[in-house]
Amino acid sequence: MTENPPENFAQLRRTWNELAEQVRYHRDLYYNGQPSLPDSDFDALFSRLQRLEEEHPELAVPDSPTKEVGAPVAQQSTFGNVEHLQRMLSLDNVFDEQELRDWLAKTPSPRYLTELKIDGLSIDLVYRHGRLARAATRGDGRVGEDITANAMVIGDIPHQLKAAVDHPLPAVLEVRGEVFIPIGDFAEVNAQRIADGGKPFANPRNAAAGSLRQKNTEDVKKRRLRMICHGIGYTEGFSPATQHEAYLAMSAWGLPTSPYTQAVESSDEVVARVNYWAGHRHDAIHEMDGLVIKVDDIAEQRAYGSTSRAPRWAIAYKYPPEEVTTKLLDIRVGVGRTGRVTPYAVMEPVFVAGSTVSMATLHNPSEVKRKGVLIGDTVVIRKAGEVIPEVLGPVVEMRDGSEREFVFPERCPDCGAKLAPAKEDDADWRCPNARSCPGQLSARLTYLAGRGAFDIEALGEKGAQDLIRSGILRDEGALFNLTEDDLLRSQVYTTQKGTVNASGKKLIRNLEQSRNTDLWRVIVALSIRHVGPTAARALAGRYHSLPALISAPVEDLAETDGVGPIIAQSFKDWFEEPWHRDIVDSWAASGVVMEESAADQVKQTLEGLTIVVTGSLEGYTRDSAKEAIISRGGRASGSVSKKTDFVVVGENAGSKEARARELGLRILDEKGFDELLENGAGNLPPAA
Repeated sequence: MTENPPENFAQLRRTWNELAEQVRYHRDLYYNGQPSLPDSDFDALFSRLQRLEEEHPELAVPDSPTKEVGAPVAQQSTFGNVEHLQRMLSLDNVFDEQELRDWLAKTPSPRYLTELKIDGLSIDLVYRHGRLARAATRGDGRVGEDITANAMVIGDIPHQLKAAVDHPLPAVLEVRGEVFIPIGDFAEVNAQRIADGGKPFANPRNAAAGSLRQKNTEDVKKRRLRMICHGIGYTEGFSPATQHEAYLAMSAWGLPTSPYTQAVESSDEVVARVNYWAGHRHDAIHEMDGLVIKVDDIAEQRAYGSTSRAPRWAIAYKYPPEEVTTKLLDIRVGVGRTGRVTPYAVMEPVFVAGSTVSMATLHNPSEVKRKGVLIGDTVVIRKAGEVIPEVLGPVVEMRDGSEREFVFPERCPDCGAKLAPAKEDDADWRCPNARSCPGQLSARLTYLAGRGAFDIEALGEKGAQDLIRSGILRDEGALFNLTEDDLLRSQVYTTQKGTVNASGKKLIRNLEQSRNTDLWRVIVALSIRHVGPTAARALAGRYHSLPALISAPVEDLAETDGVGPIIAQSFKDWFEEPWHRDIVDSWAASGVVMEESAADQVKQTLEGLTIVVTGSLEGYTRDSAKEAIISRGGRASGSVSKKTDFVVVGENAGSKEARARELGLRILDEKGFDELLENGAGNLPPAA
């Protein structure tokens, strides 16, 4: 025991008791699907307790939360308690590359498996002679709750395993997995819950945890639960040599296994997979908060053994949090370039995913109701990399009765026009004053100045608002006629002495340079509803001239690959408005390009082809590869399917390459990609 002065030890014990109590309290809430802390905050709390015990081993009593798995099953549970055939363990965590390499150094192996850490609820399934006999929650690792009836209505969980030639069905098979709600289904699940008079879930993990404890199996069916297997427990008649072999057998028997698992053979490869998934966290169908690394060989696993709560042969690399909680102070609305009026959350500033945020989108009035958020709520927000922060939902347990509903305004906050949906079934409300609403005008100016359109570097959001509100521009039609004299009325583009500043001079230069741009960028800059870069490229690539596009029948426009009748009609309707034509005529008179010369026309070598690029290419960035495909008439897809024509594979390609090989698709390296871009598919060898 470490020597401590009595008064110091008493203080340490009080600190330990406080931390242990907090860990147990929040752990129990978490495992019952009602957490009041983000995962990252709980991890930090747990790590503090672990560090305290490492520094003062005399505090680490046998019933410390750091030695326990999960949470004890409630004595008053409505489900029966069952004992697992083999104990279910948790996982230890690392949080940076050095910690990971330290673990790899003390856990050497010729082969590791890397698996996504699914943010769901653990489940234990027992099959006897291939038939599902029992399902249970993890509980405290030894005893869980019997949820067999609920597991029977989850589509991914087979009631009877399939016999396989290479893998005879074992007499007893205990399967470990994770139950989750796919990200794409979560909003619908919450909408149904609110419609049924229930409270919304804060995130998919909470929804999955609550679902498995429903008394009525019909309610479970509504939750769209899925399951992926990630291990085995006790077995009779099945002794795989490796974890990988176990997964192959489970898949053959009809049990769902992860398509994202990959075997690697060195520490550097493990780190590479961690770094890859750090940038692709939202490619998976489920929420994930880390990467699990496992020693593949089961004999090696047994040799490494386990602690009281976690195996020594596996570790979870936890990524920085993308979800945090904060206070929703207000809900306001903003007007976009097409007149769409969007509610957004104003929050207490909070640090998440590398930056401090204080606002987040709420999309439309229906979404506010569907998420069930009230002004004054503590809310969960997520920010994935550069993506705009999004409110996921409220932490209902933290309401105190002072919260109030958001009432959508009847009139535009920028011009006072009466708001309404464009169509009866339209979820979005719009300001009809497209020609002169200051909010719409400044938003359109900001949009057309973006990199996807004219790329006018000196024209940002503040500059656009200033040009409209100061009366320098009535609309975007006169933009390319601006002079330095016009800018003297601006506050953004002038100095305190009243002369044009450096930004103003740069704006004039930018306008001169951006007149001669790609035709598709001009089409994008018009802010025609539904006509984004993909449709604009397709239209420009086929017609090569804006006058030709304007005169083309809507039926012909709709036949353009990637356009279709809705976009074609929207394009045609836009030009029926006389003031829209005035904008185009004004731009043309100012020298903005309205048609492509023969020399500027890119050969359409990829027309009708769908191509996926995965991994790193030496000669292309992700954006330039996509641009190369689209500009030649192809479709650049982000997911692999049977409809994919080619998959271009670079370094560190992941699950997309594996999926392509599984489907027997045509796979190209970078040299093959260059050949495809230049000459099309005709000169390439057929698929193997």
